[in-house]
Amino acid sequence: MLNRSAVAVAAELEVDKVVQIVTDACTELVGAEFGSFFYNVIDDKGEHYMLYALSGVPREAFSKFPMPRNTKVFAPTFGGEGVVRSDDITKDPRYGHSDPHFGMPKGHLPVCSYLAVPVISRTGEVIGGLFFGHPKPARFAEEHEELVVGIAGQAATAIDNARLYQAAEREIKERRRAEEALQTLNATLEERVVEEVLERAKAEEQLRQVQKMEAVGQLTGGIAHDFNNMLAVIIGGLNLVQRKLAKRETDVERFVEGAIDGARRAADLTKRLLAFSRQQPLAPEPVNPNRMVSNMTELVARTLGEPITVETVLGAGLWQVKVDPAQLESAVLNLCVNARDAMPNGGRLTIETSNAFVDDAFAREFAINSGQYVLIAVADTGTGMAADVIARAFDPFFTTKETGKGTGLGLSQVYGFVRQSGGHVKIYSELGVGTSVKIYLPRFYGDAPMPSRDVDATVLHRGLPSELVLVVEDEDRVRAVSVEALKHLGYSVLEAPNPTDALRMFETGQKVSLLFTDVVMPQMSGRELADHARKHQPDIKVLYTTGYTRNAIVHNGVLDAGTSLLSKPFSIDELAVKVRKILDD
Repeated sequence: MLNRSAVAVAAELEVDKVVQIVTDACTELVGAEFGSFFYNVIDDKGEHYMLYALSGVPREAFSKFPMPRNTKVFAPTFGGEGVVRSDDITKDPRYGHSDPHFGMPKGHLPVCSYLAVPVISRTGEVIGGLFFGHPKPARFAEEHEELVVGIAGQAATAIDNARLYQAAEREIKERRRAEEALQTLNATLEERVVEEVLERAKAEEQLRQVQKMEAVGQLTGGIAHDFNNMLAVIIGGLNLVQRKLAKRETDVERFVEGAIDGARRAADLTKRLLAFSRQQPLAPEPVNPNRMVSNMTELVARTLGEPITVETVLGAGLWQVKVDPAQLESAVLNLCVNARDAMPNGGRLTIETSNAFVDDAFAREFAINSGQYVLIAVADTGTGMAADVIARAFDPFFTTKETGKGTGLGLSQVYGFVRQSGGHVKIYSELGVGTSVKIYLPRFYGDAPMPSRDVDATVLHRGLPSELVLVVEDEDRVRAVSVEALKHLGYSVLEAPNPTDALRMFETGQKVSLLFTDVVMPQMSGRELADHARKHQPDIKVLYTTGYTRNAIVHNGVLDAGTSLLSKPFSIDELAVKVRKILDD
């Protein structure tokens, strides 16, 4: 039996089965009425024992009783002190001293012969104890004690092995669970990353929308304020003119001039807004920045006044750029005026040009292409700007000037024009030291521009009766003003309220010197009208006009090559210059 149990427990890796085999074998070997194995348990309630295996009697014989406690009878076994063997345990001096039962509880199986052997692991830990009982006295001998001690040693080794095996299995299972979790994570990681990116993109889009609405609110507030002021001047002035003329009074010139000035300022405001939004139609051409700055120097000096010294530092071998020259001059002049306002007590203004290279890092940061650029810098020795002012300097209608001293559109116009031209604007400033605004424009690799001929401003751009202009405009009042203006300039004029009527004139063989047409009309665009007109008169010259910026003749903010455009609203002088230039080319 001893050998058979040793082989059995050595081959078994389940703790439950090891303990049951040992308990059954020992109960049979010692001839006990019943045998049991109790685990040694230590918890926050102190030391007590837990029934693990039972042999010889049903489990119900013990399960209804509380587990044994660390009394004087059980202490030697669970303390690992040694074997306790008694012919009659009820007569042991250690028995019956502990409440509440002072011995075996009522209903317990009768026990006289008693044998208890501790089960101790290789590390010295008392795993538990083997207990055997018999209702008759003196049933256990010394040889029984030796047999149980031997099997207890085997049991301890087998339990240790089984525990190690179970621990290894738990670790393997945990590792497998971890690997499966990792595989699941890897399988879903890409999907989770995509979801996270989409969520972040939604959040960023919502933030941009909020910021956009804030900007729109600020923009519309500024526009409403400025336009209402201008309209008040225009409407009030024209009402006074109307009343005076009704009374046959002719002293209306100052009111007419006020209305014209208000309308001009409104048109200028519109152009600035279009420049800020990068939707103004540009007519880019090769420009030599050094020549442009040289030609502007005298104008800048007169504009800024005597307390300010103007210096120019022109870079040698400067590359050329392709931009709208009028808009570039306006941008530089805007920066010079801002510099003047930052130097109320006078100072020095420097306009500098140089070649520059934009590396990949700078290009990524400001969303432009890397490569060669031309730098135009306007620096002053003024009051400088704080960091929070620099951060908002390009916002429309943002200004640090007193009410009525500035619209807050100067820098935003410069920024919009430069960005629309493929460049970037950067502000460097220090309080009490000064400010430098740097414009970066892409280098142009085409042919060098021809020197422009200065136009005598005193020349009157009048027409001849032999020069016939066809005006096509669907807005009656706009058409009437254009027709009267051209007649006033000396041209012969035909008019058509729509493209269909205009085409009928060409079909009848009518020859015109210039087609002056709106771009956006109900029946067809001005570009389509011009294309049809060229079938009847291939050499016809065309001048477009529009209040829109995105249309058939403007792509990405740039006029189609060889296209002439007069943006609405326009003055008679602007119309005279444009028409004369087209007819004389």
